[in-house]
Amino acid sequence: MNEKRNSFSGSLGFVLAAAGSAVGLGNIWRFPYLAAKDGGGLFLAMYIFLALTFGFTLLTTEVAIGRKTKQSPLTAYKKLSKKWGFLGIIACVIPMIILPYYCAIGGWVLKYFITFLGKSGAAAAATDGFFTGFITSQTEPIVLMLIFIAVTSAVIYLGVNKGIESFSKILMPILILLVLGIAVFSITINYTDAAGVTRTGWEGLKIYVIPNFKGMTVKGFFTVLLDAMGQLFYSLSVAMGIMIAYGSYVKDSDNLVKSINQIEIFDTIVAFLAGVMIIPAVFVFQGREGMAASGPSLMFVSLPKVFAEMGSMGRFVGCLFFAMVLFAALTSSISIMEAIVSSLIDRFKWSRAKAVFVELIIVIIGGLAVCFGYNIWYFDMTLPNGTVGQILDVMDYVSNNILMPVVAIGTCILIGWILKPKTVIEEATKNGEKFGREKLYTVMIKYITPVLLLILLLKALGVITFI
Repeated sequence: MNEKRNSFSGSLGFVLAAAGSAVGLGNIWRFPYLAAKDGGGLFLAMYIFLALTFGFTLLTTEVAIGRKTKQSPLTAYKKLSKKWGFLGIIACVIPMIILPYYCAIGGWVLKYFITFLGKSGAAAAATDGFFTGFITSQTEPIVLMLIFIAVTSAVIYLGVNKGIESFSKILMPILILLVLGIAVFSITINYTDAAGVTRTGWEGLKIYVIPNFKGMTVKGFFTVLLDAMGQLFYSLSVAMGIMIAYGSYVKDSDNLVKSINQIEIFDTIVAFLAGVMIIPAVFVFQGREGMAASGPSLMFVSLPKVFAEMGSMGRFVGCLFFAMVLFAALTSSISIMEAIVSSLIDRFKWSRAKAVFVELIIVIIGGLAVCFGYNIWYFDMTLPNGTVGQILDVMDYVSNNILMPVVAIGTCILIGWILKPKTVIEEATKNGEKFGREKLYTVMIKYITPVLLLILLLKALGVITFI
């Protein structure tokens, strides 16, 4: 069955869906940690600069490829060049690897949201061993993951307009209001510890936004650069087929350049506000030491302790926070699944229902492996980048640190040197739009972006160790 390709009803639907994909767990738990680790304002400045150059280049390229070919990632590259069809295969494999562990983490978020709904939610979630006890159990994480998968699949089954676009138009405004509300609350709190030391949210905000060059070295500068560049993969949802799939649903009459600029602005603002939500609050209640937490330990261990310290307000704020995180996780998981489902539809001419069912089976099997990775299948593995992890960490490392840079480098070579940058520029300006960063785009896609990506890849492989 050859299903007719749908399209977003307009630019707003596309921007909200793409922004929803960008506003995910990576922004909320990874961005604040990196900002705190990498000198606060220095990381922010580097991130914004890269978003306007490096991120803009990759985002524009992928959306333009999608609209030009009207194909999903699996088939879009082959339509551009038969010899480069392998990039589409890799671009489709990436979301297949990511979605199972993303849904498993979505189940964790759901657990905390439900916990904070209870009367003793903050105190219970802040208990030592609560997070470890939950993820190592053999039943509850699976049940909650399946609920998260079911909601994601239901939205994808409804299609582009009734599912993705409608869901984004409802959820994204709520998400933004929650982010703004929690951010404002975070910078207005203050706390006096047992030693009589008073800390305020404003102090934490200063740590976050004011650059700290103390002890900065050349190596440190490049570390910040690569951290910010790596974060852009998470933030903009590039190099994983999502923006190609979404680009294929953009109408030819829509202003592509304007929409991409709006996505950039939206993503940067939310990423910044994620730090405003978290860093001042953690600083107030746990000092600078608490800001060192990263990844799951930041969201599922440090923050519940912060909410518990807030007294009667902790349960309410924690509930709102994990509702916001749950919404962000859902909008991202929906985009990841759509990249896969659209690929199956375009490649095998399946109906949407069949494609969703097949991917549902795949993600459940992968998700079960992730859940079992914390109990019956637990093991420790040292990865080439020096981190130690198990099944989830291996999947994350392969997809985000290896395959995504490979796809992005290949895309730069294909567009920058084989098809030439005019392929994307002409698509982006086909309705007479002005491409304000045309010269910048050409230089970035041909030279700077692939070199930076190669450095990022070699660092992940452990080849480069001096950065």
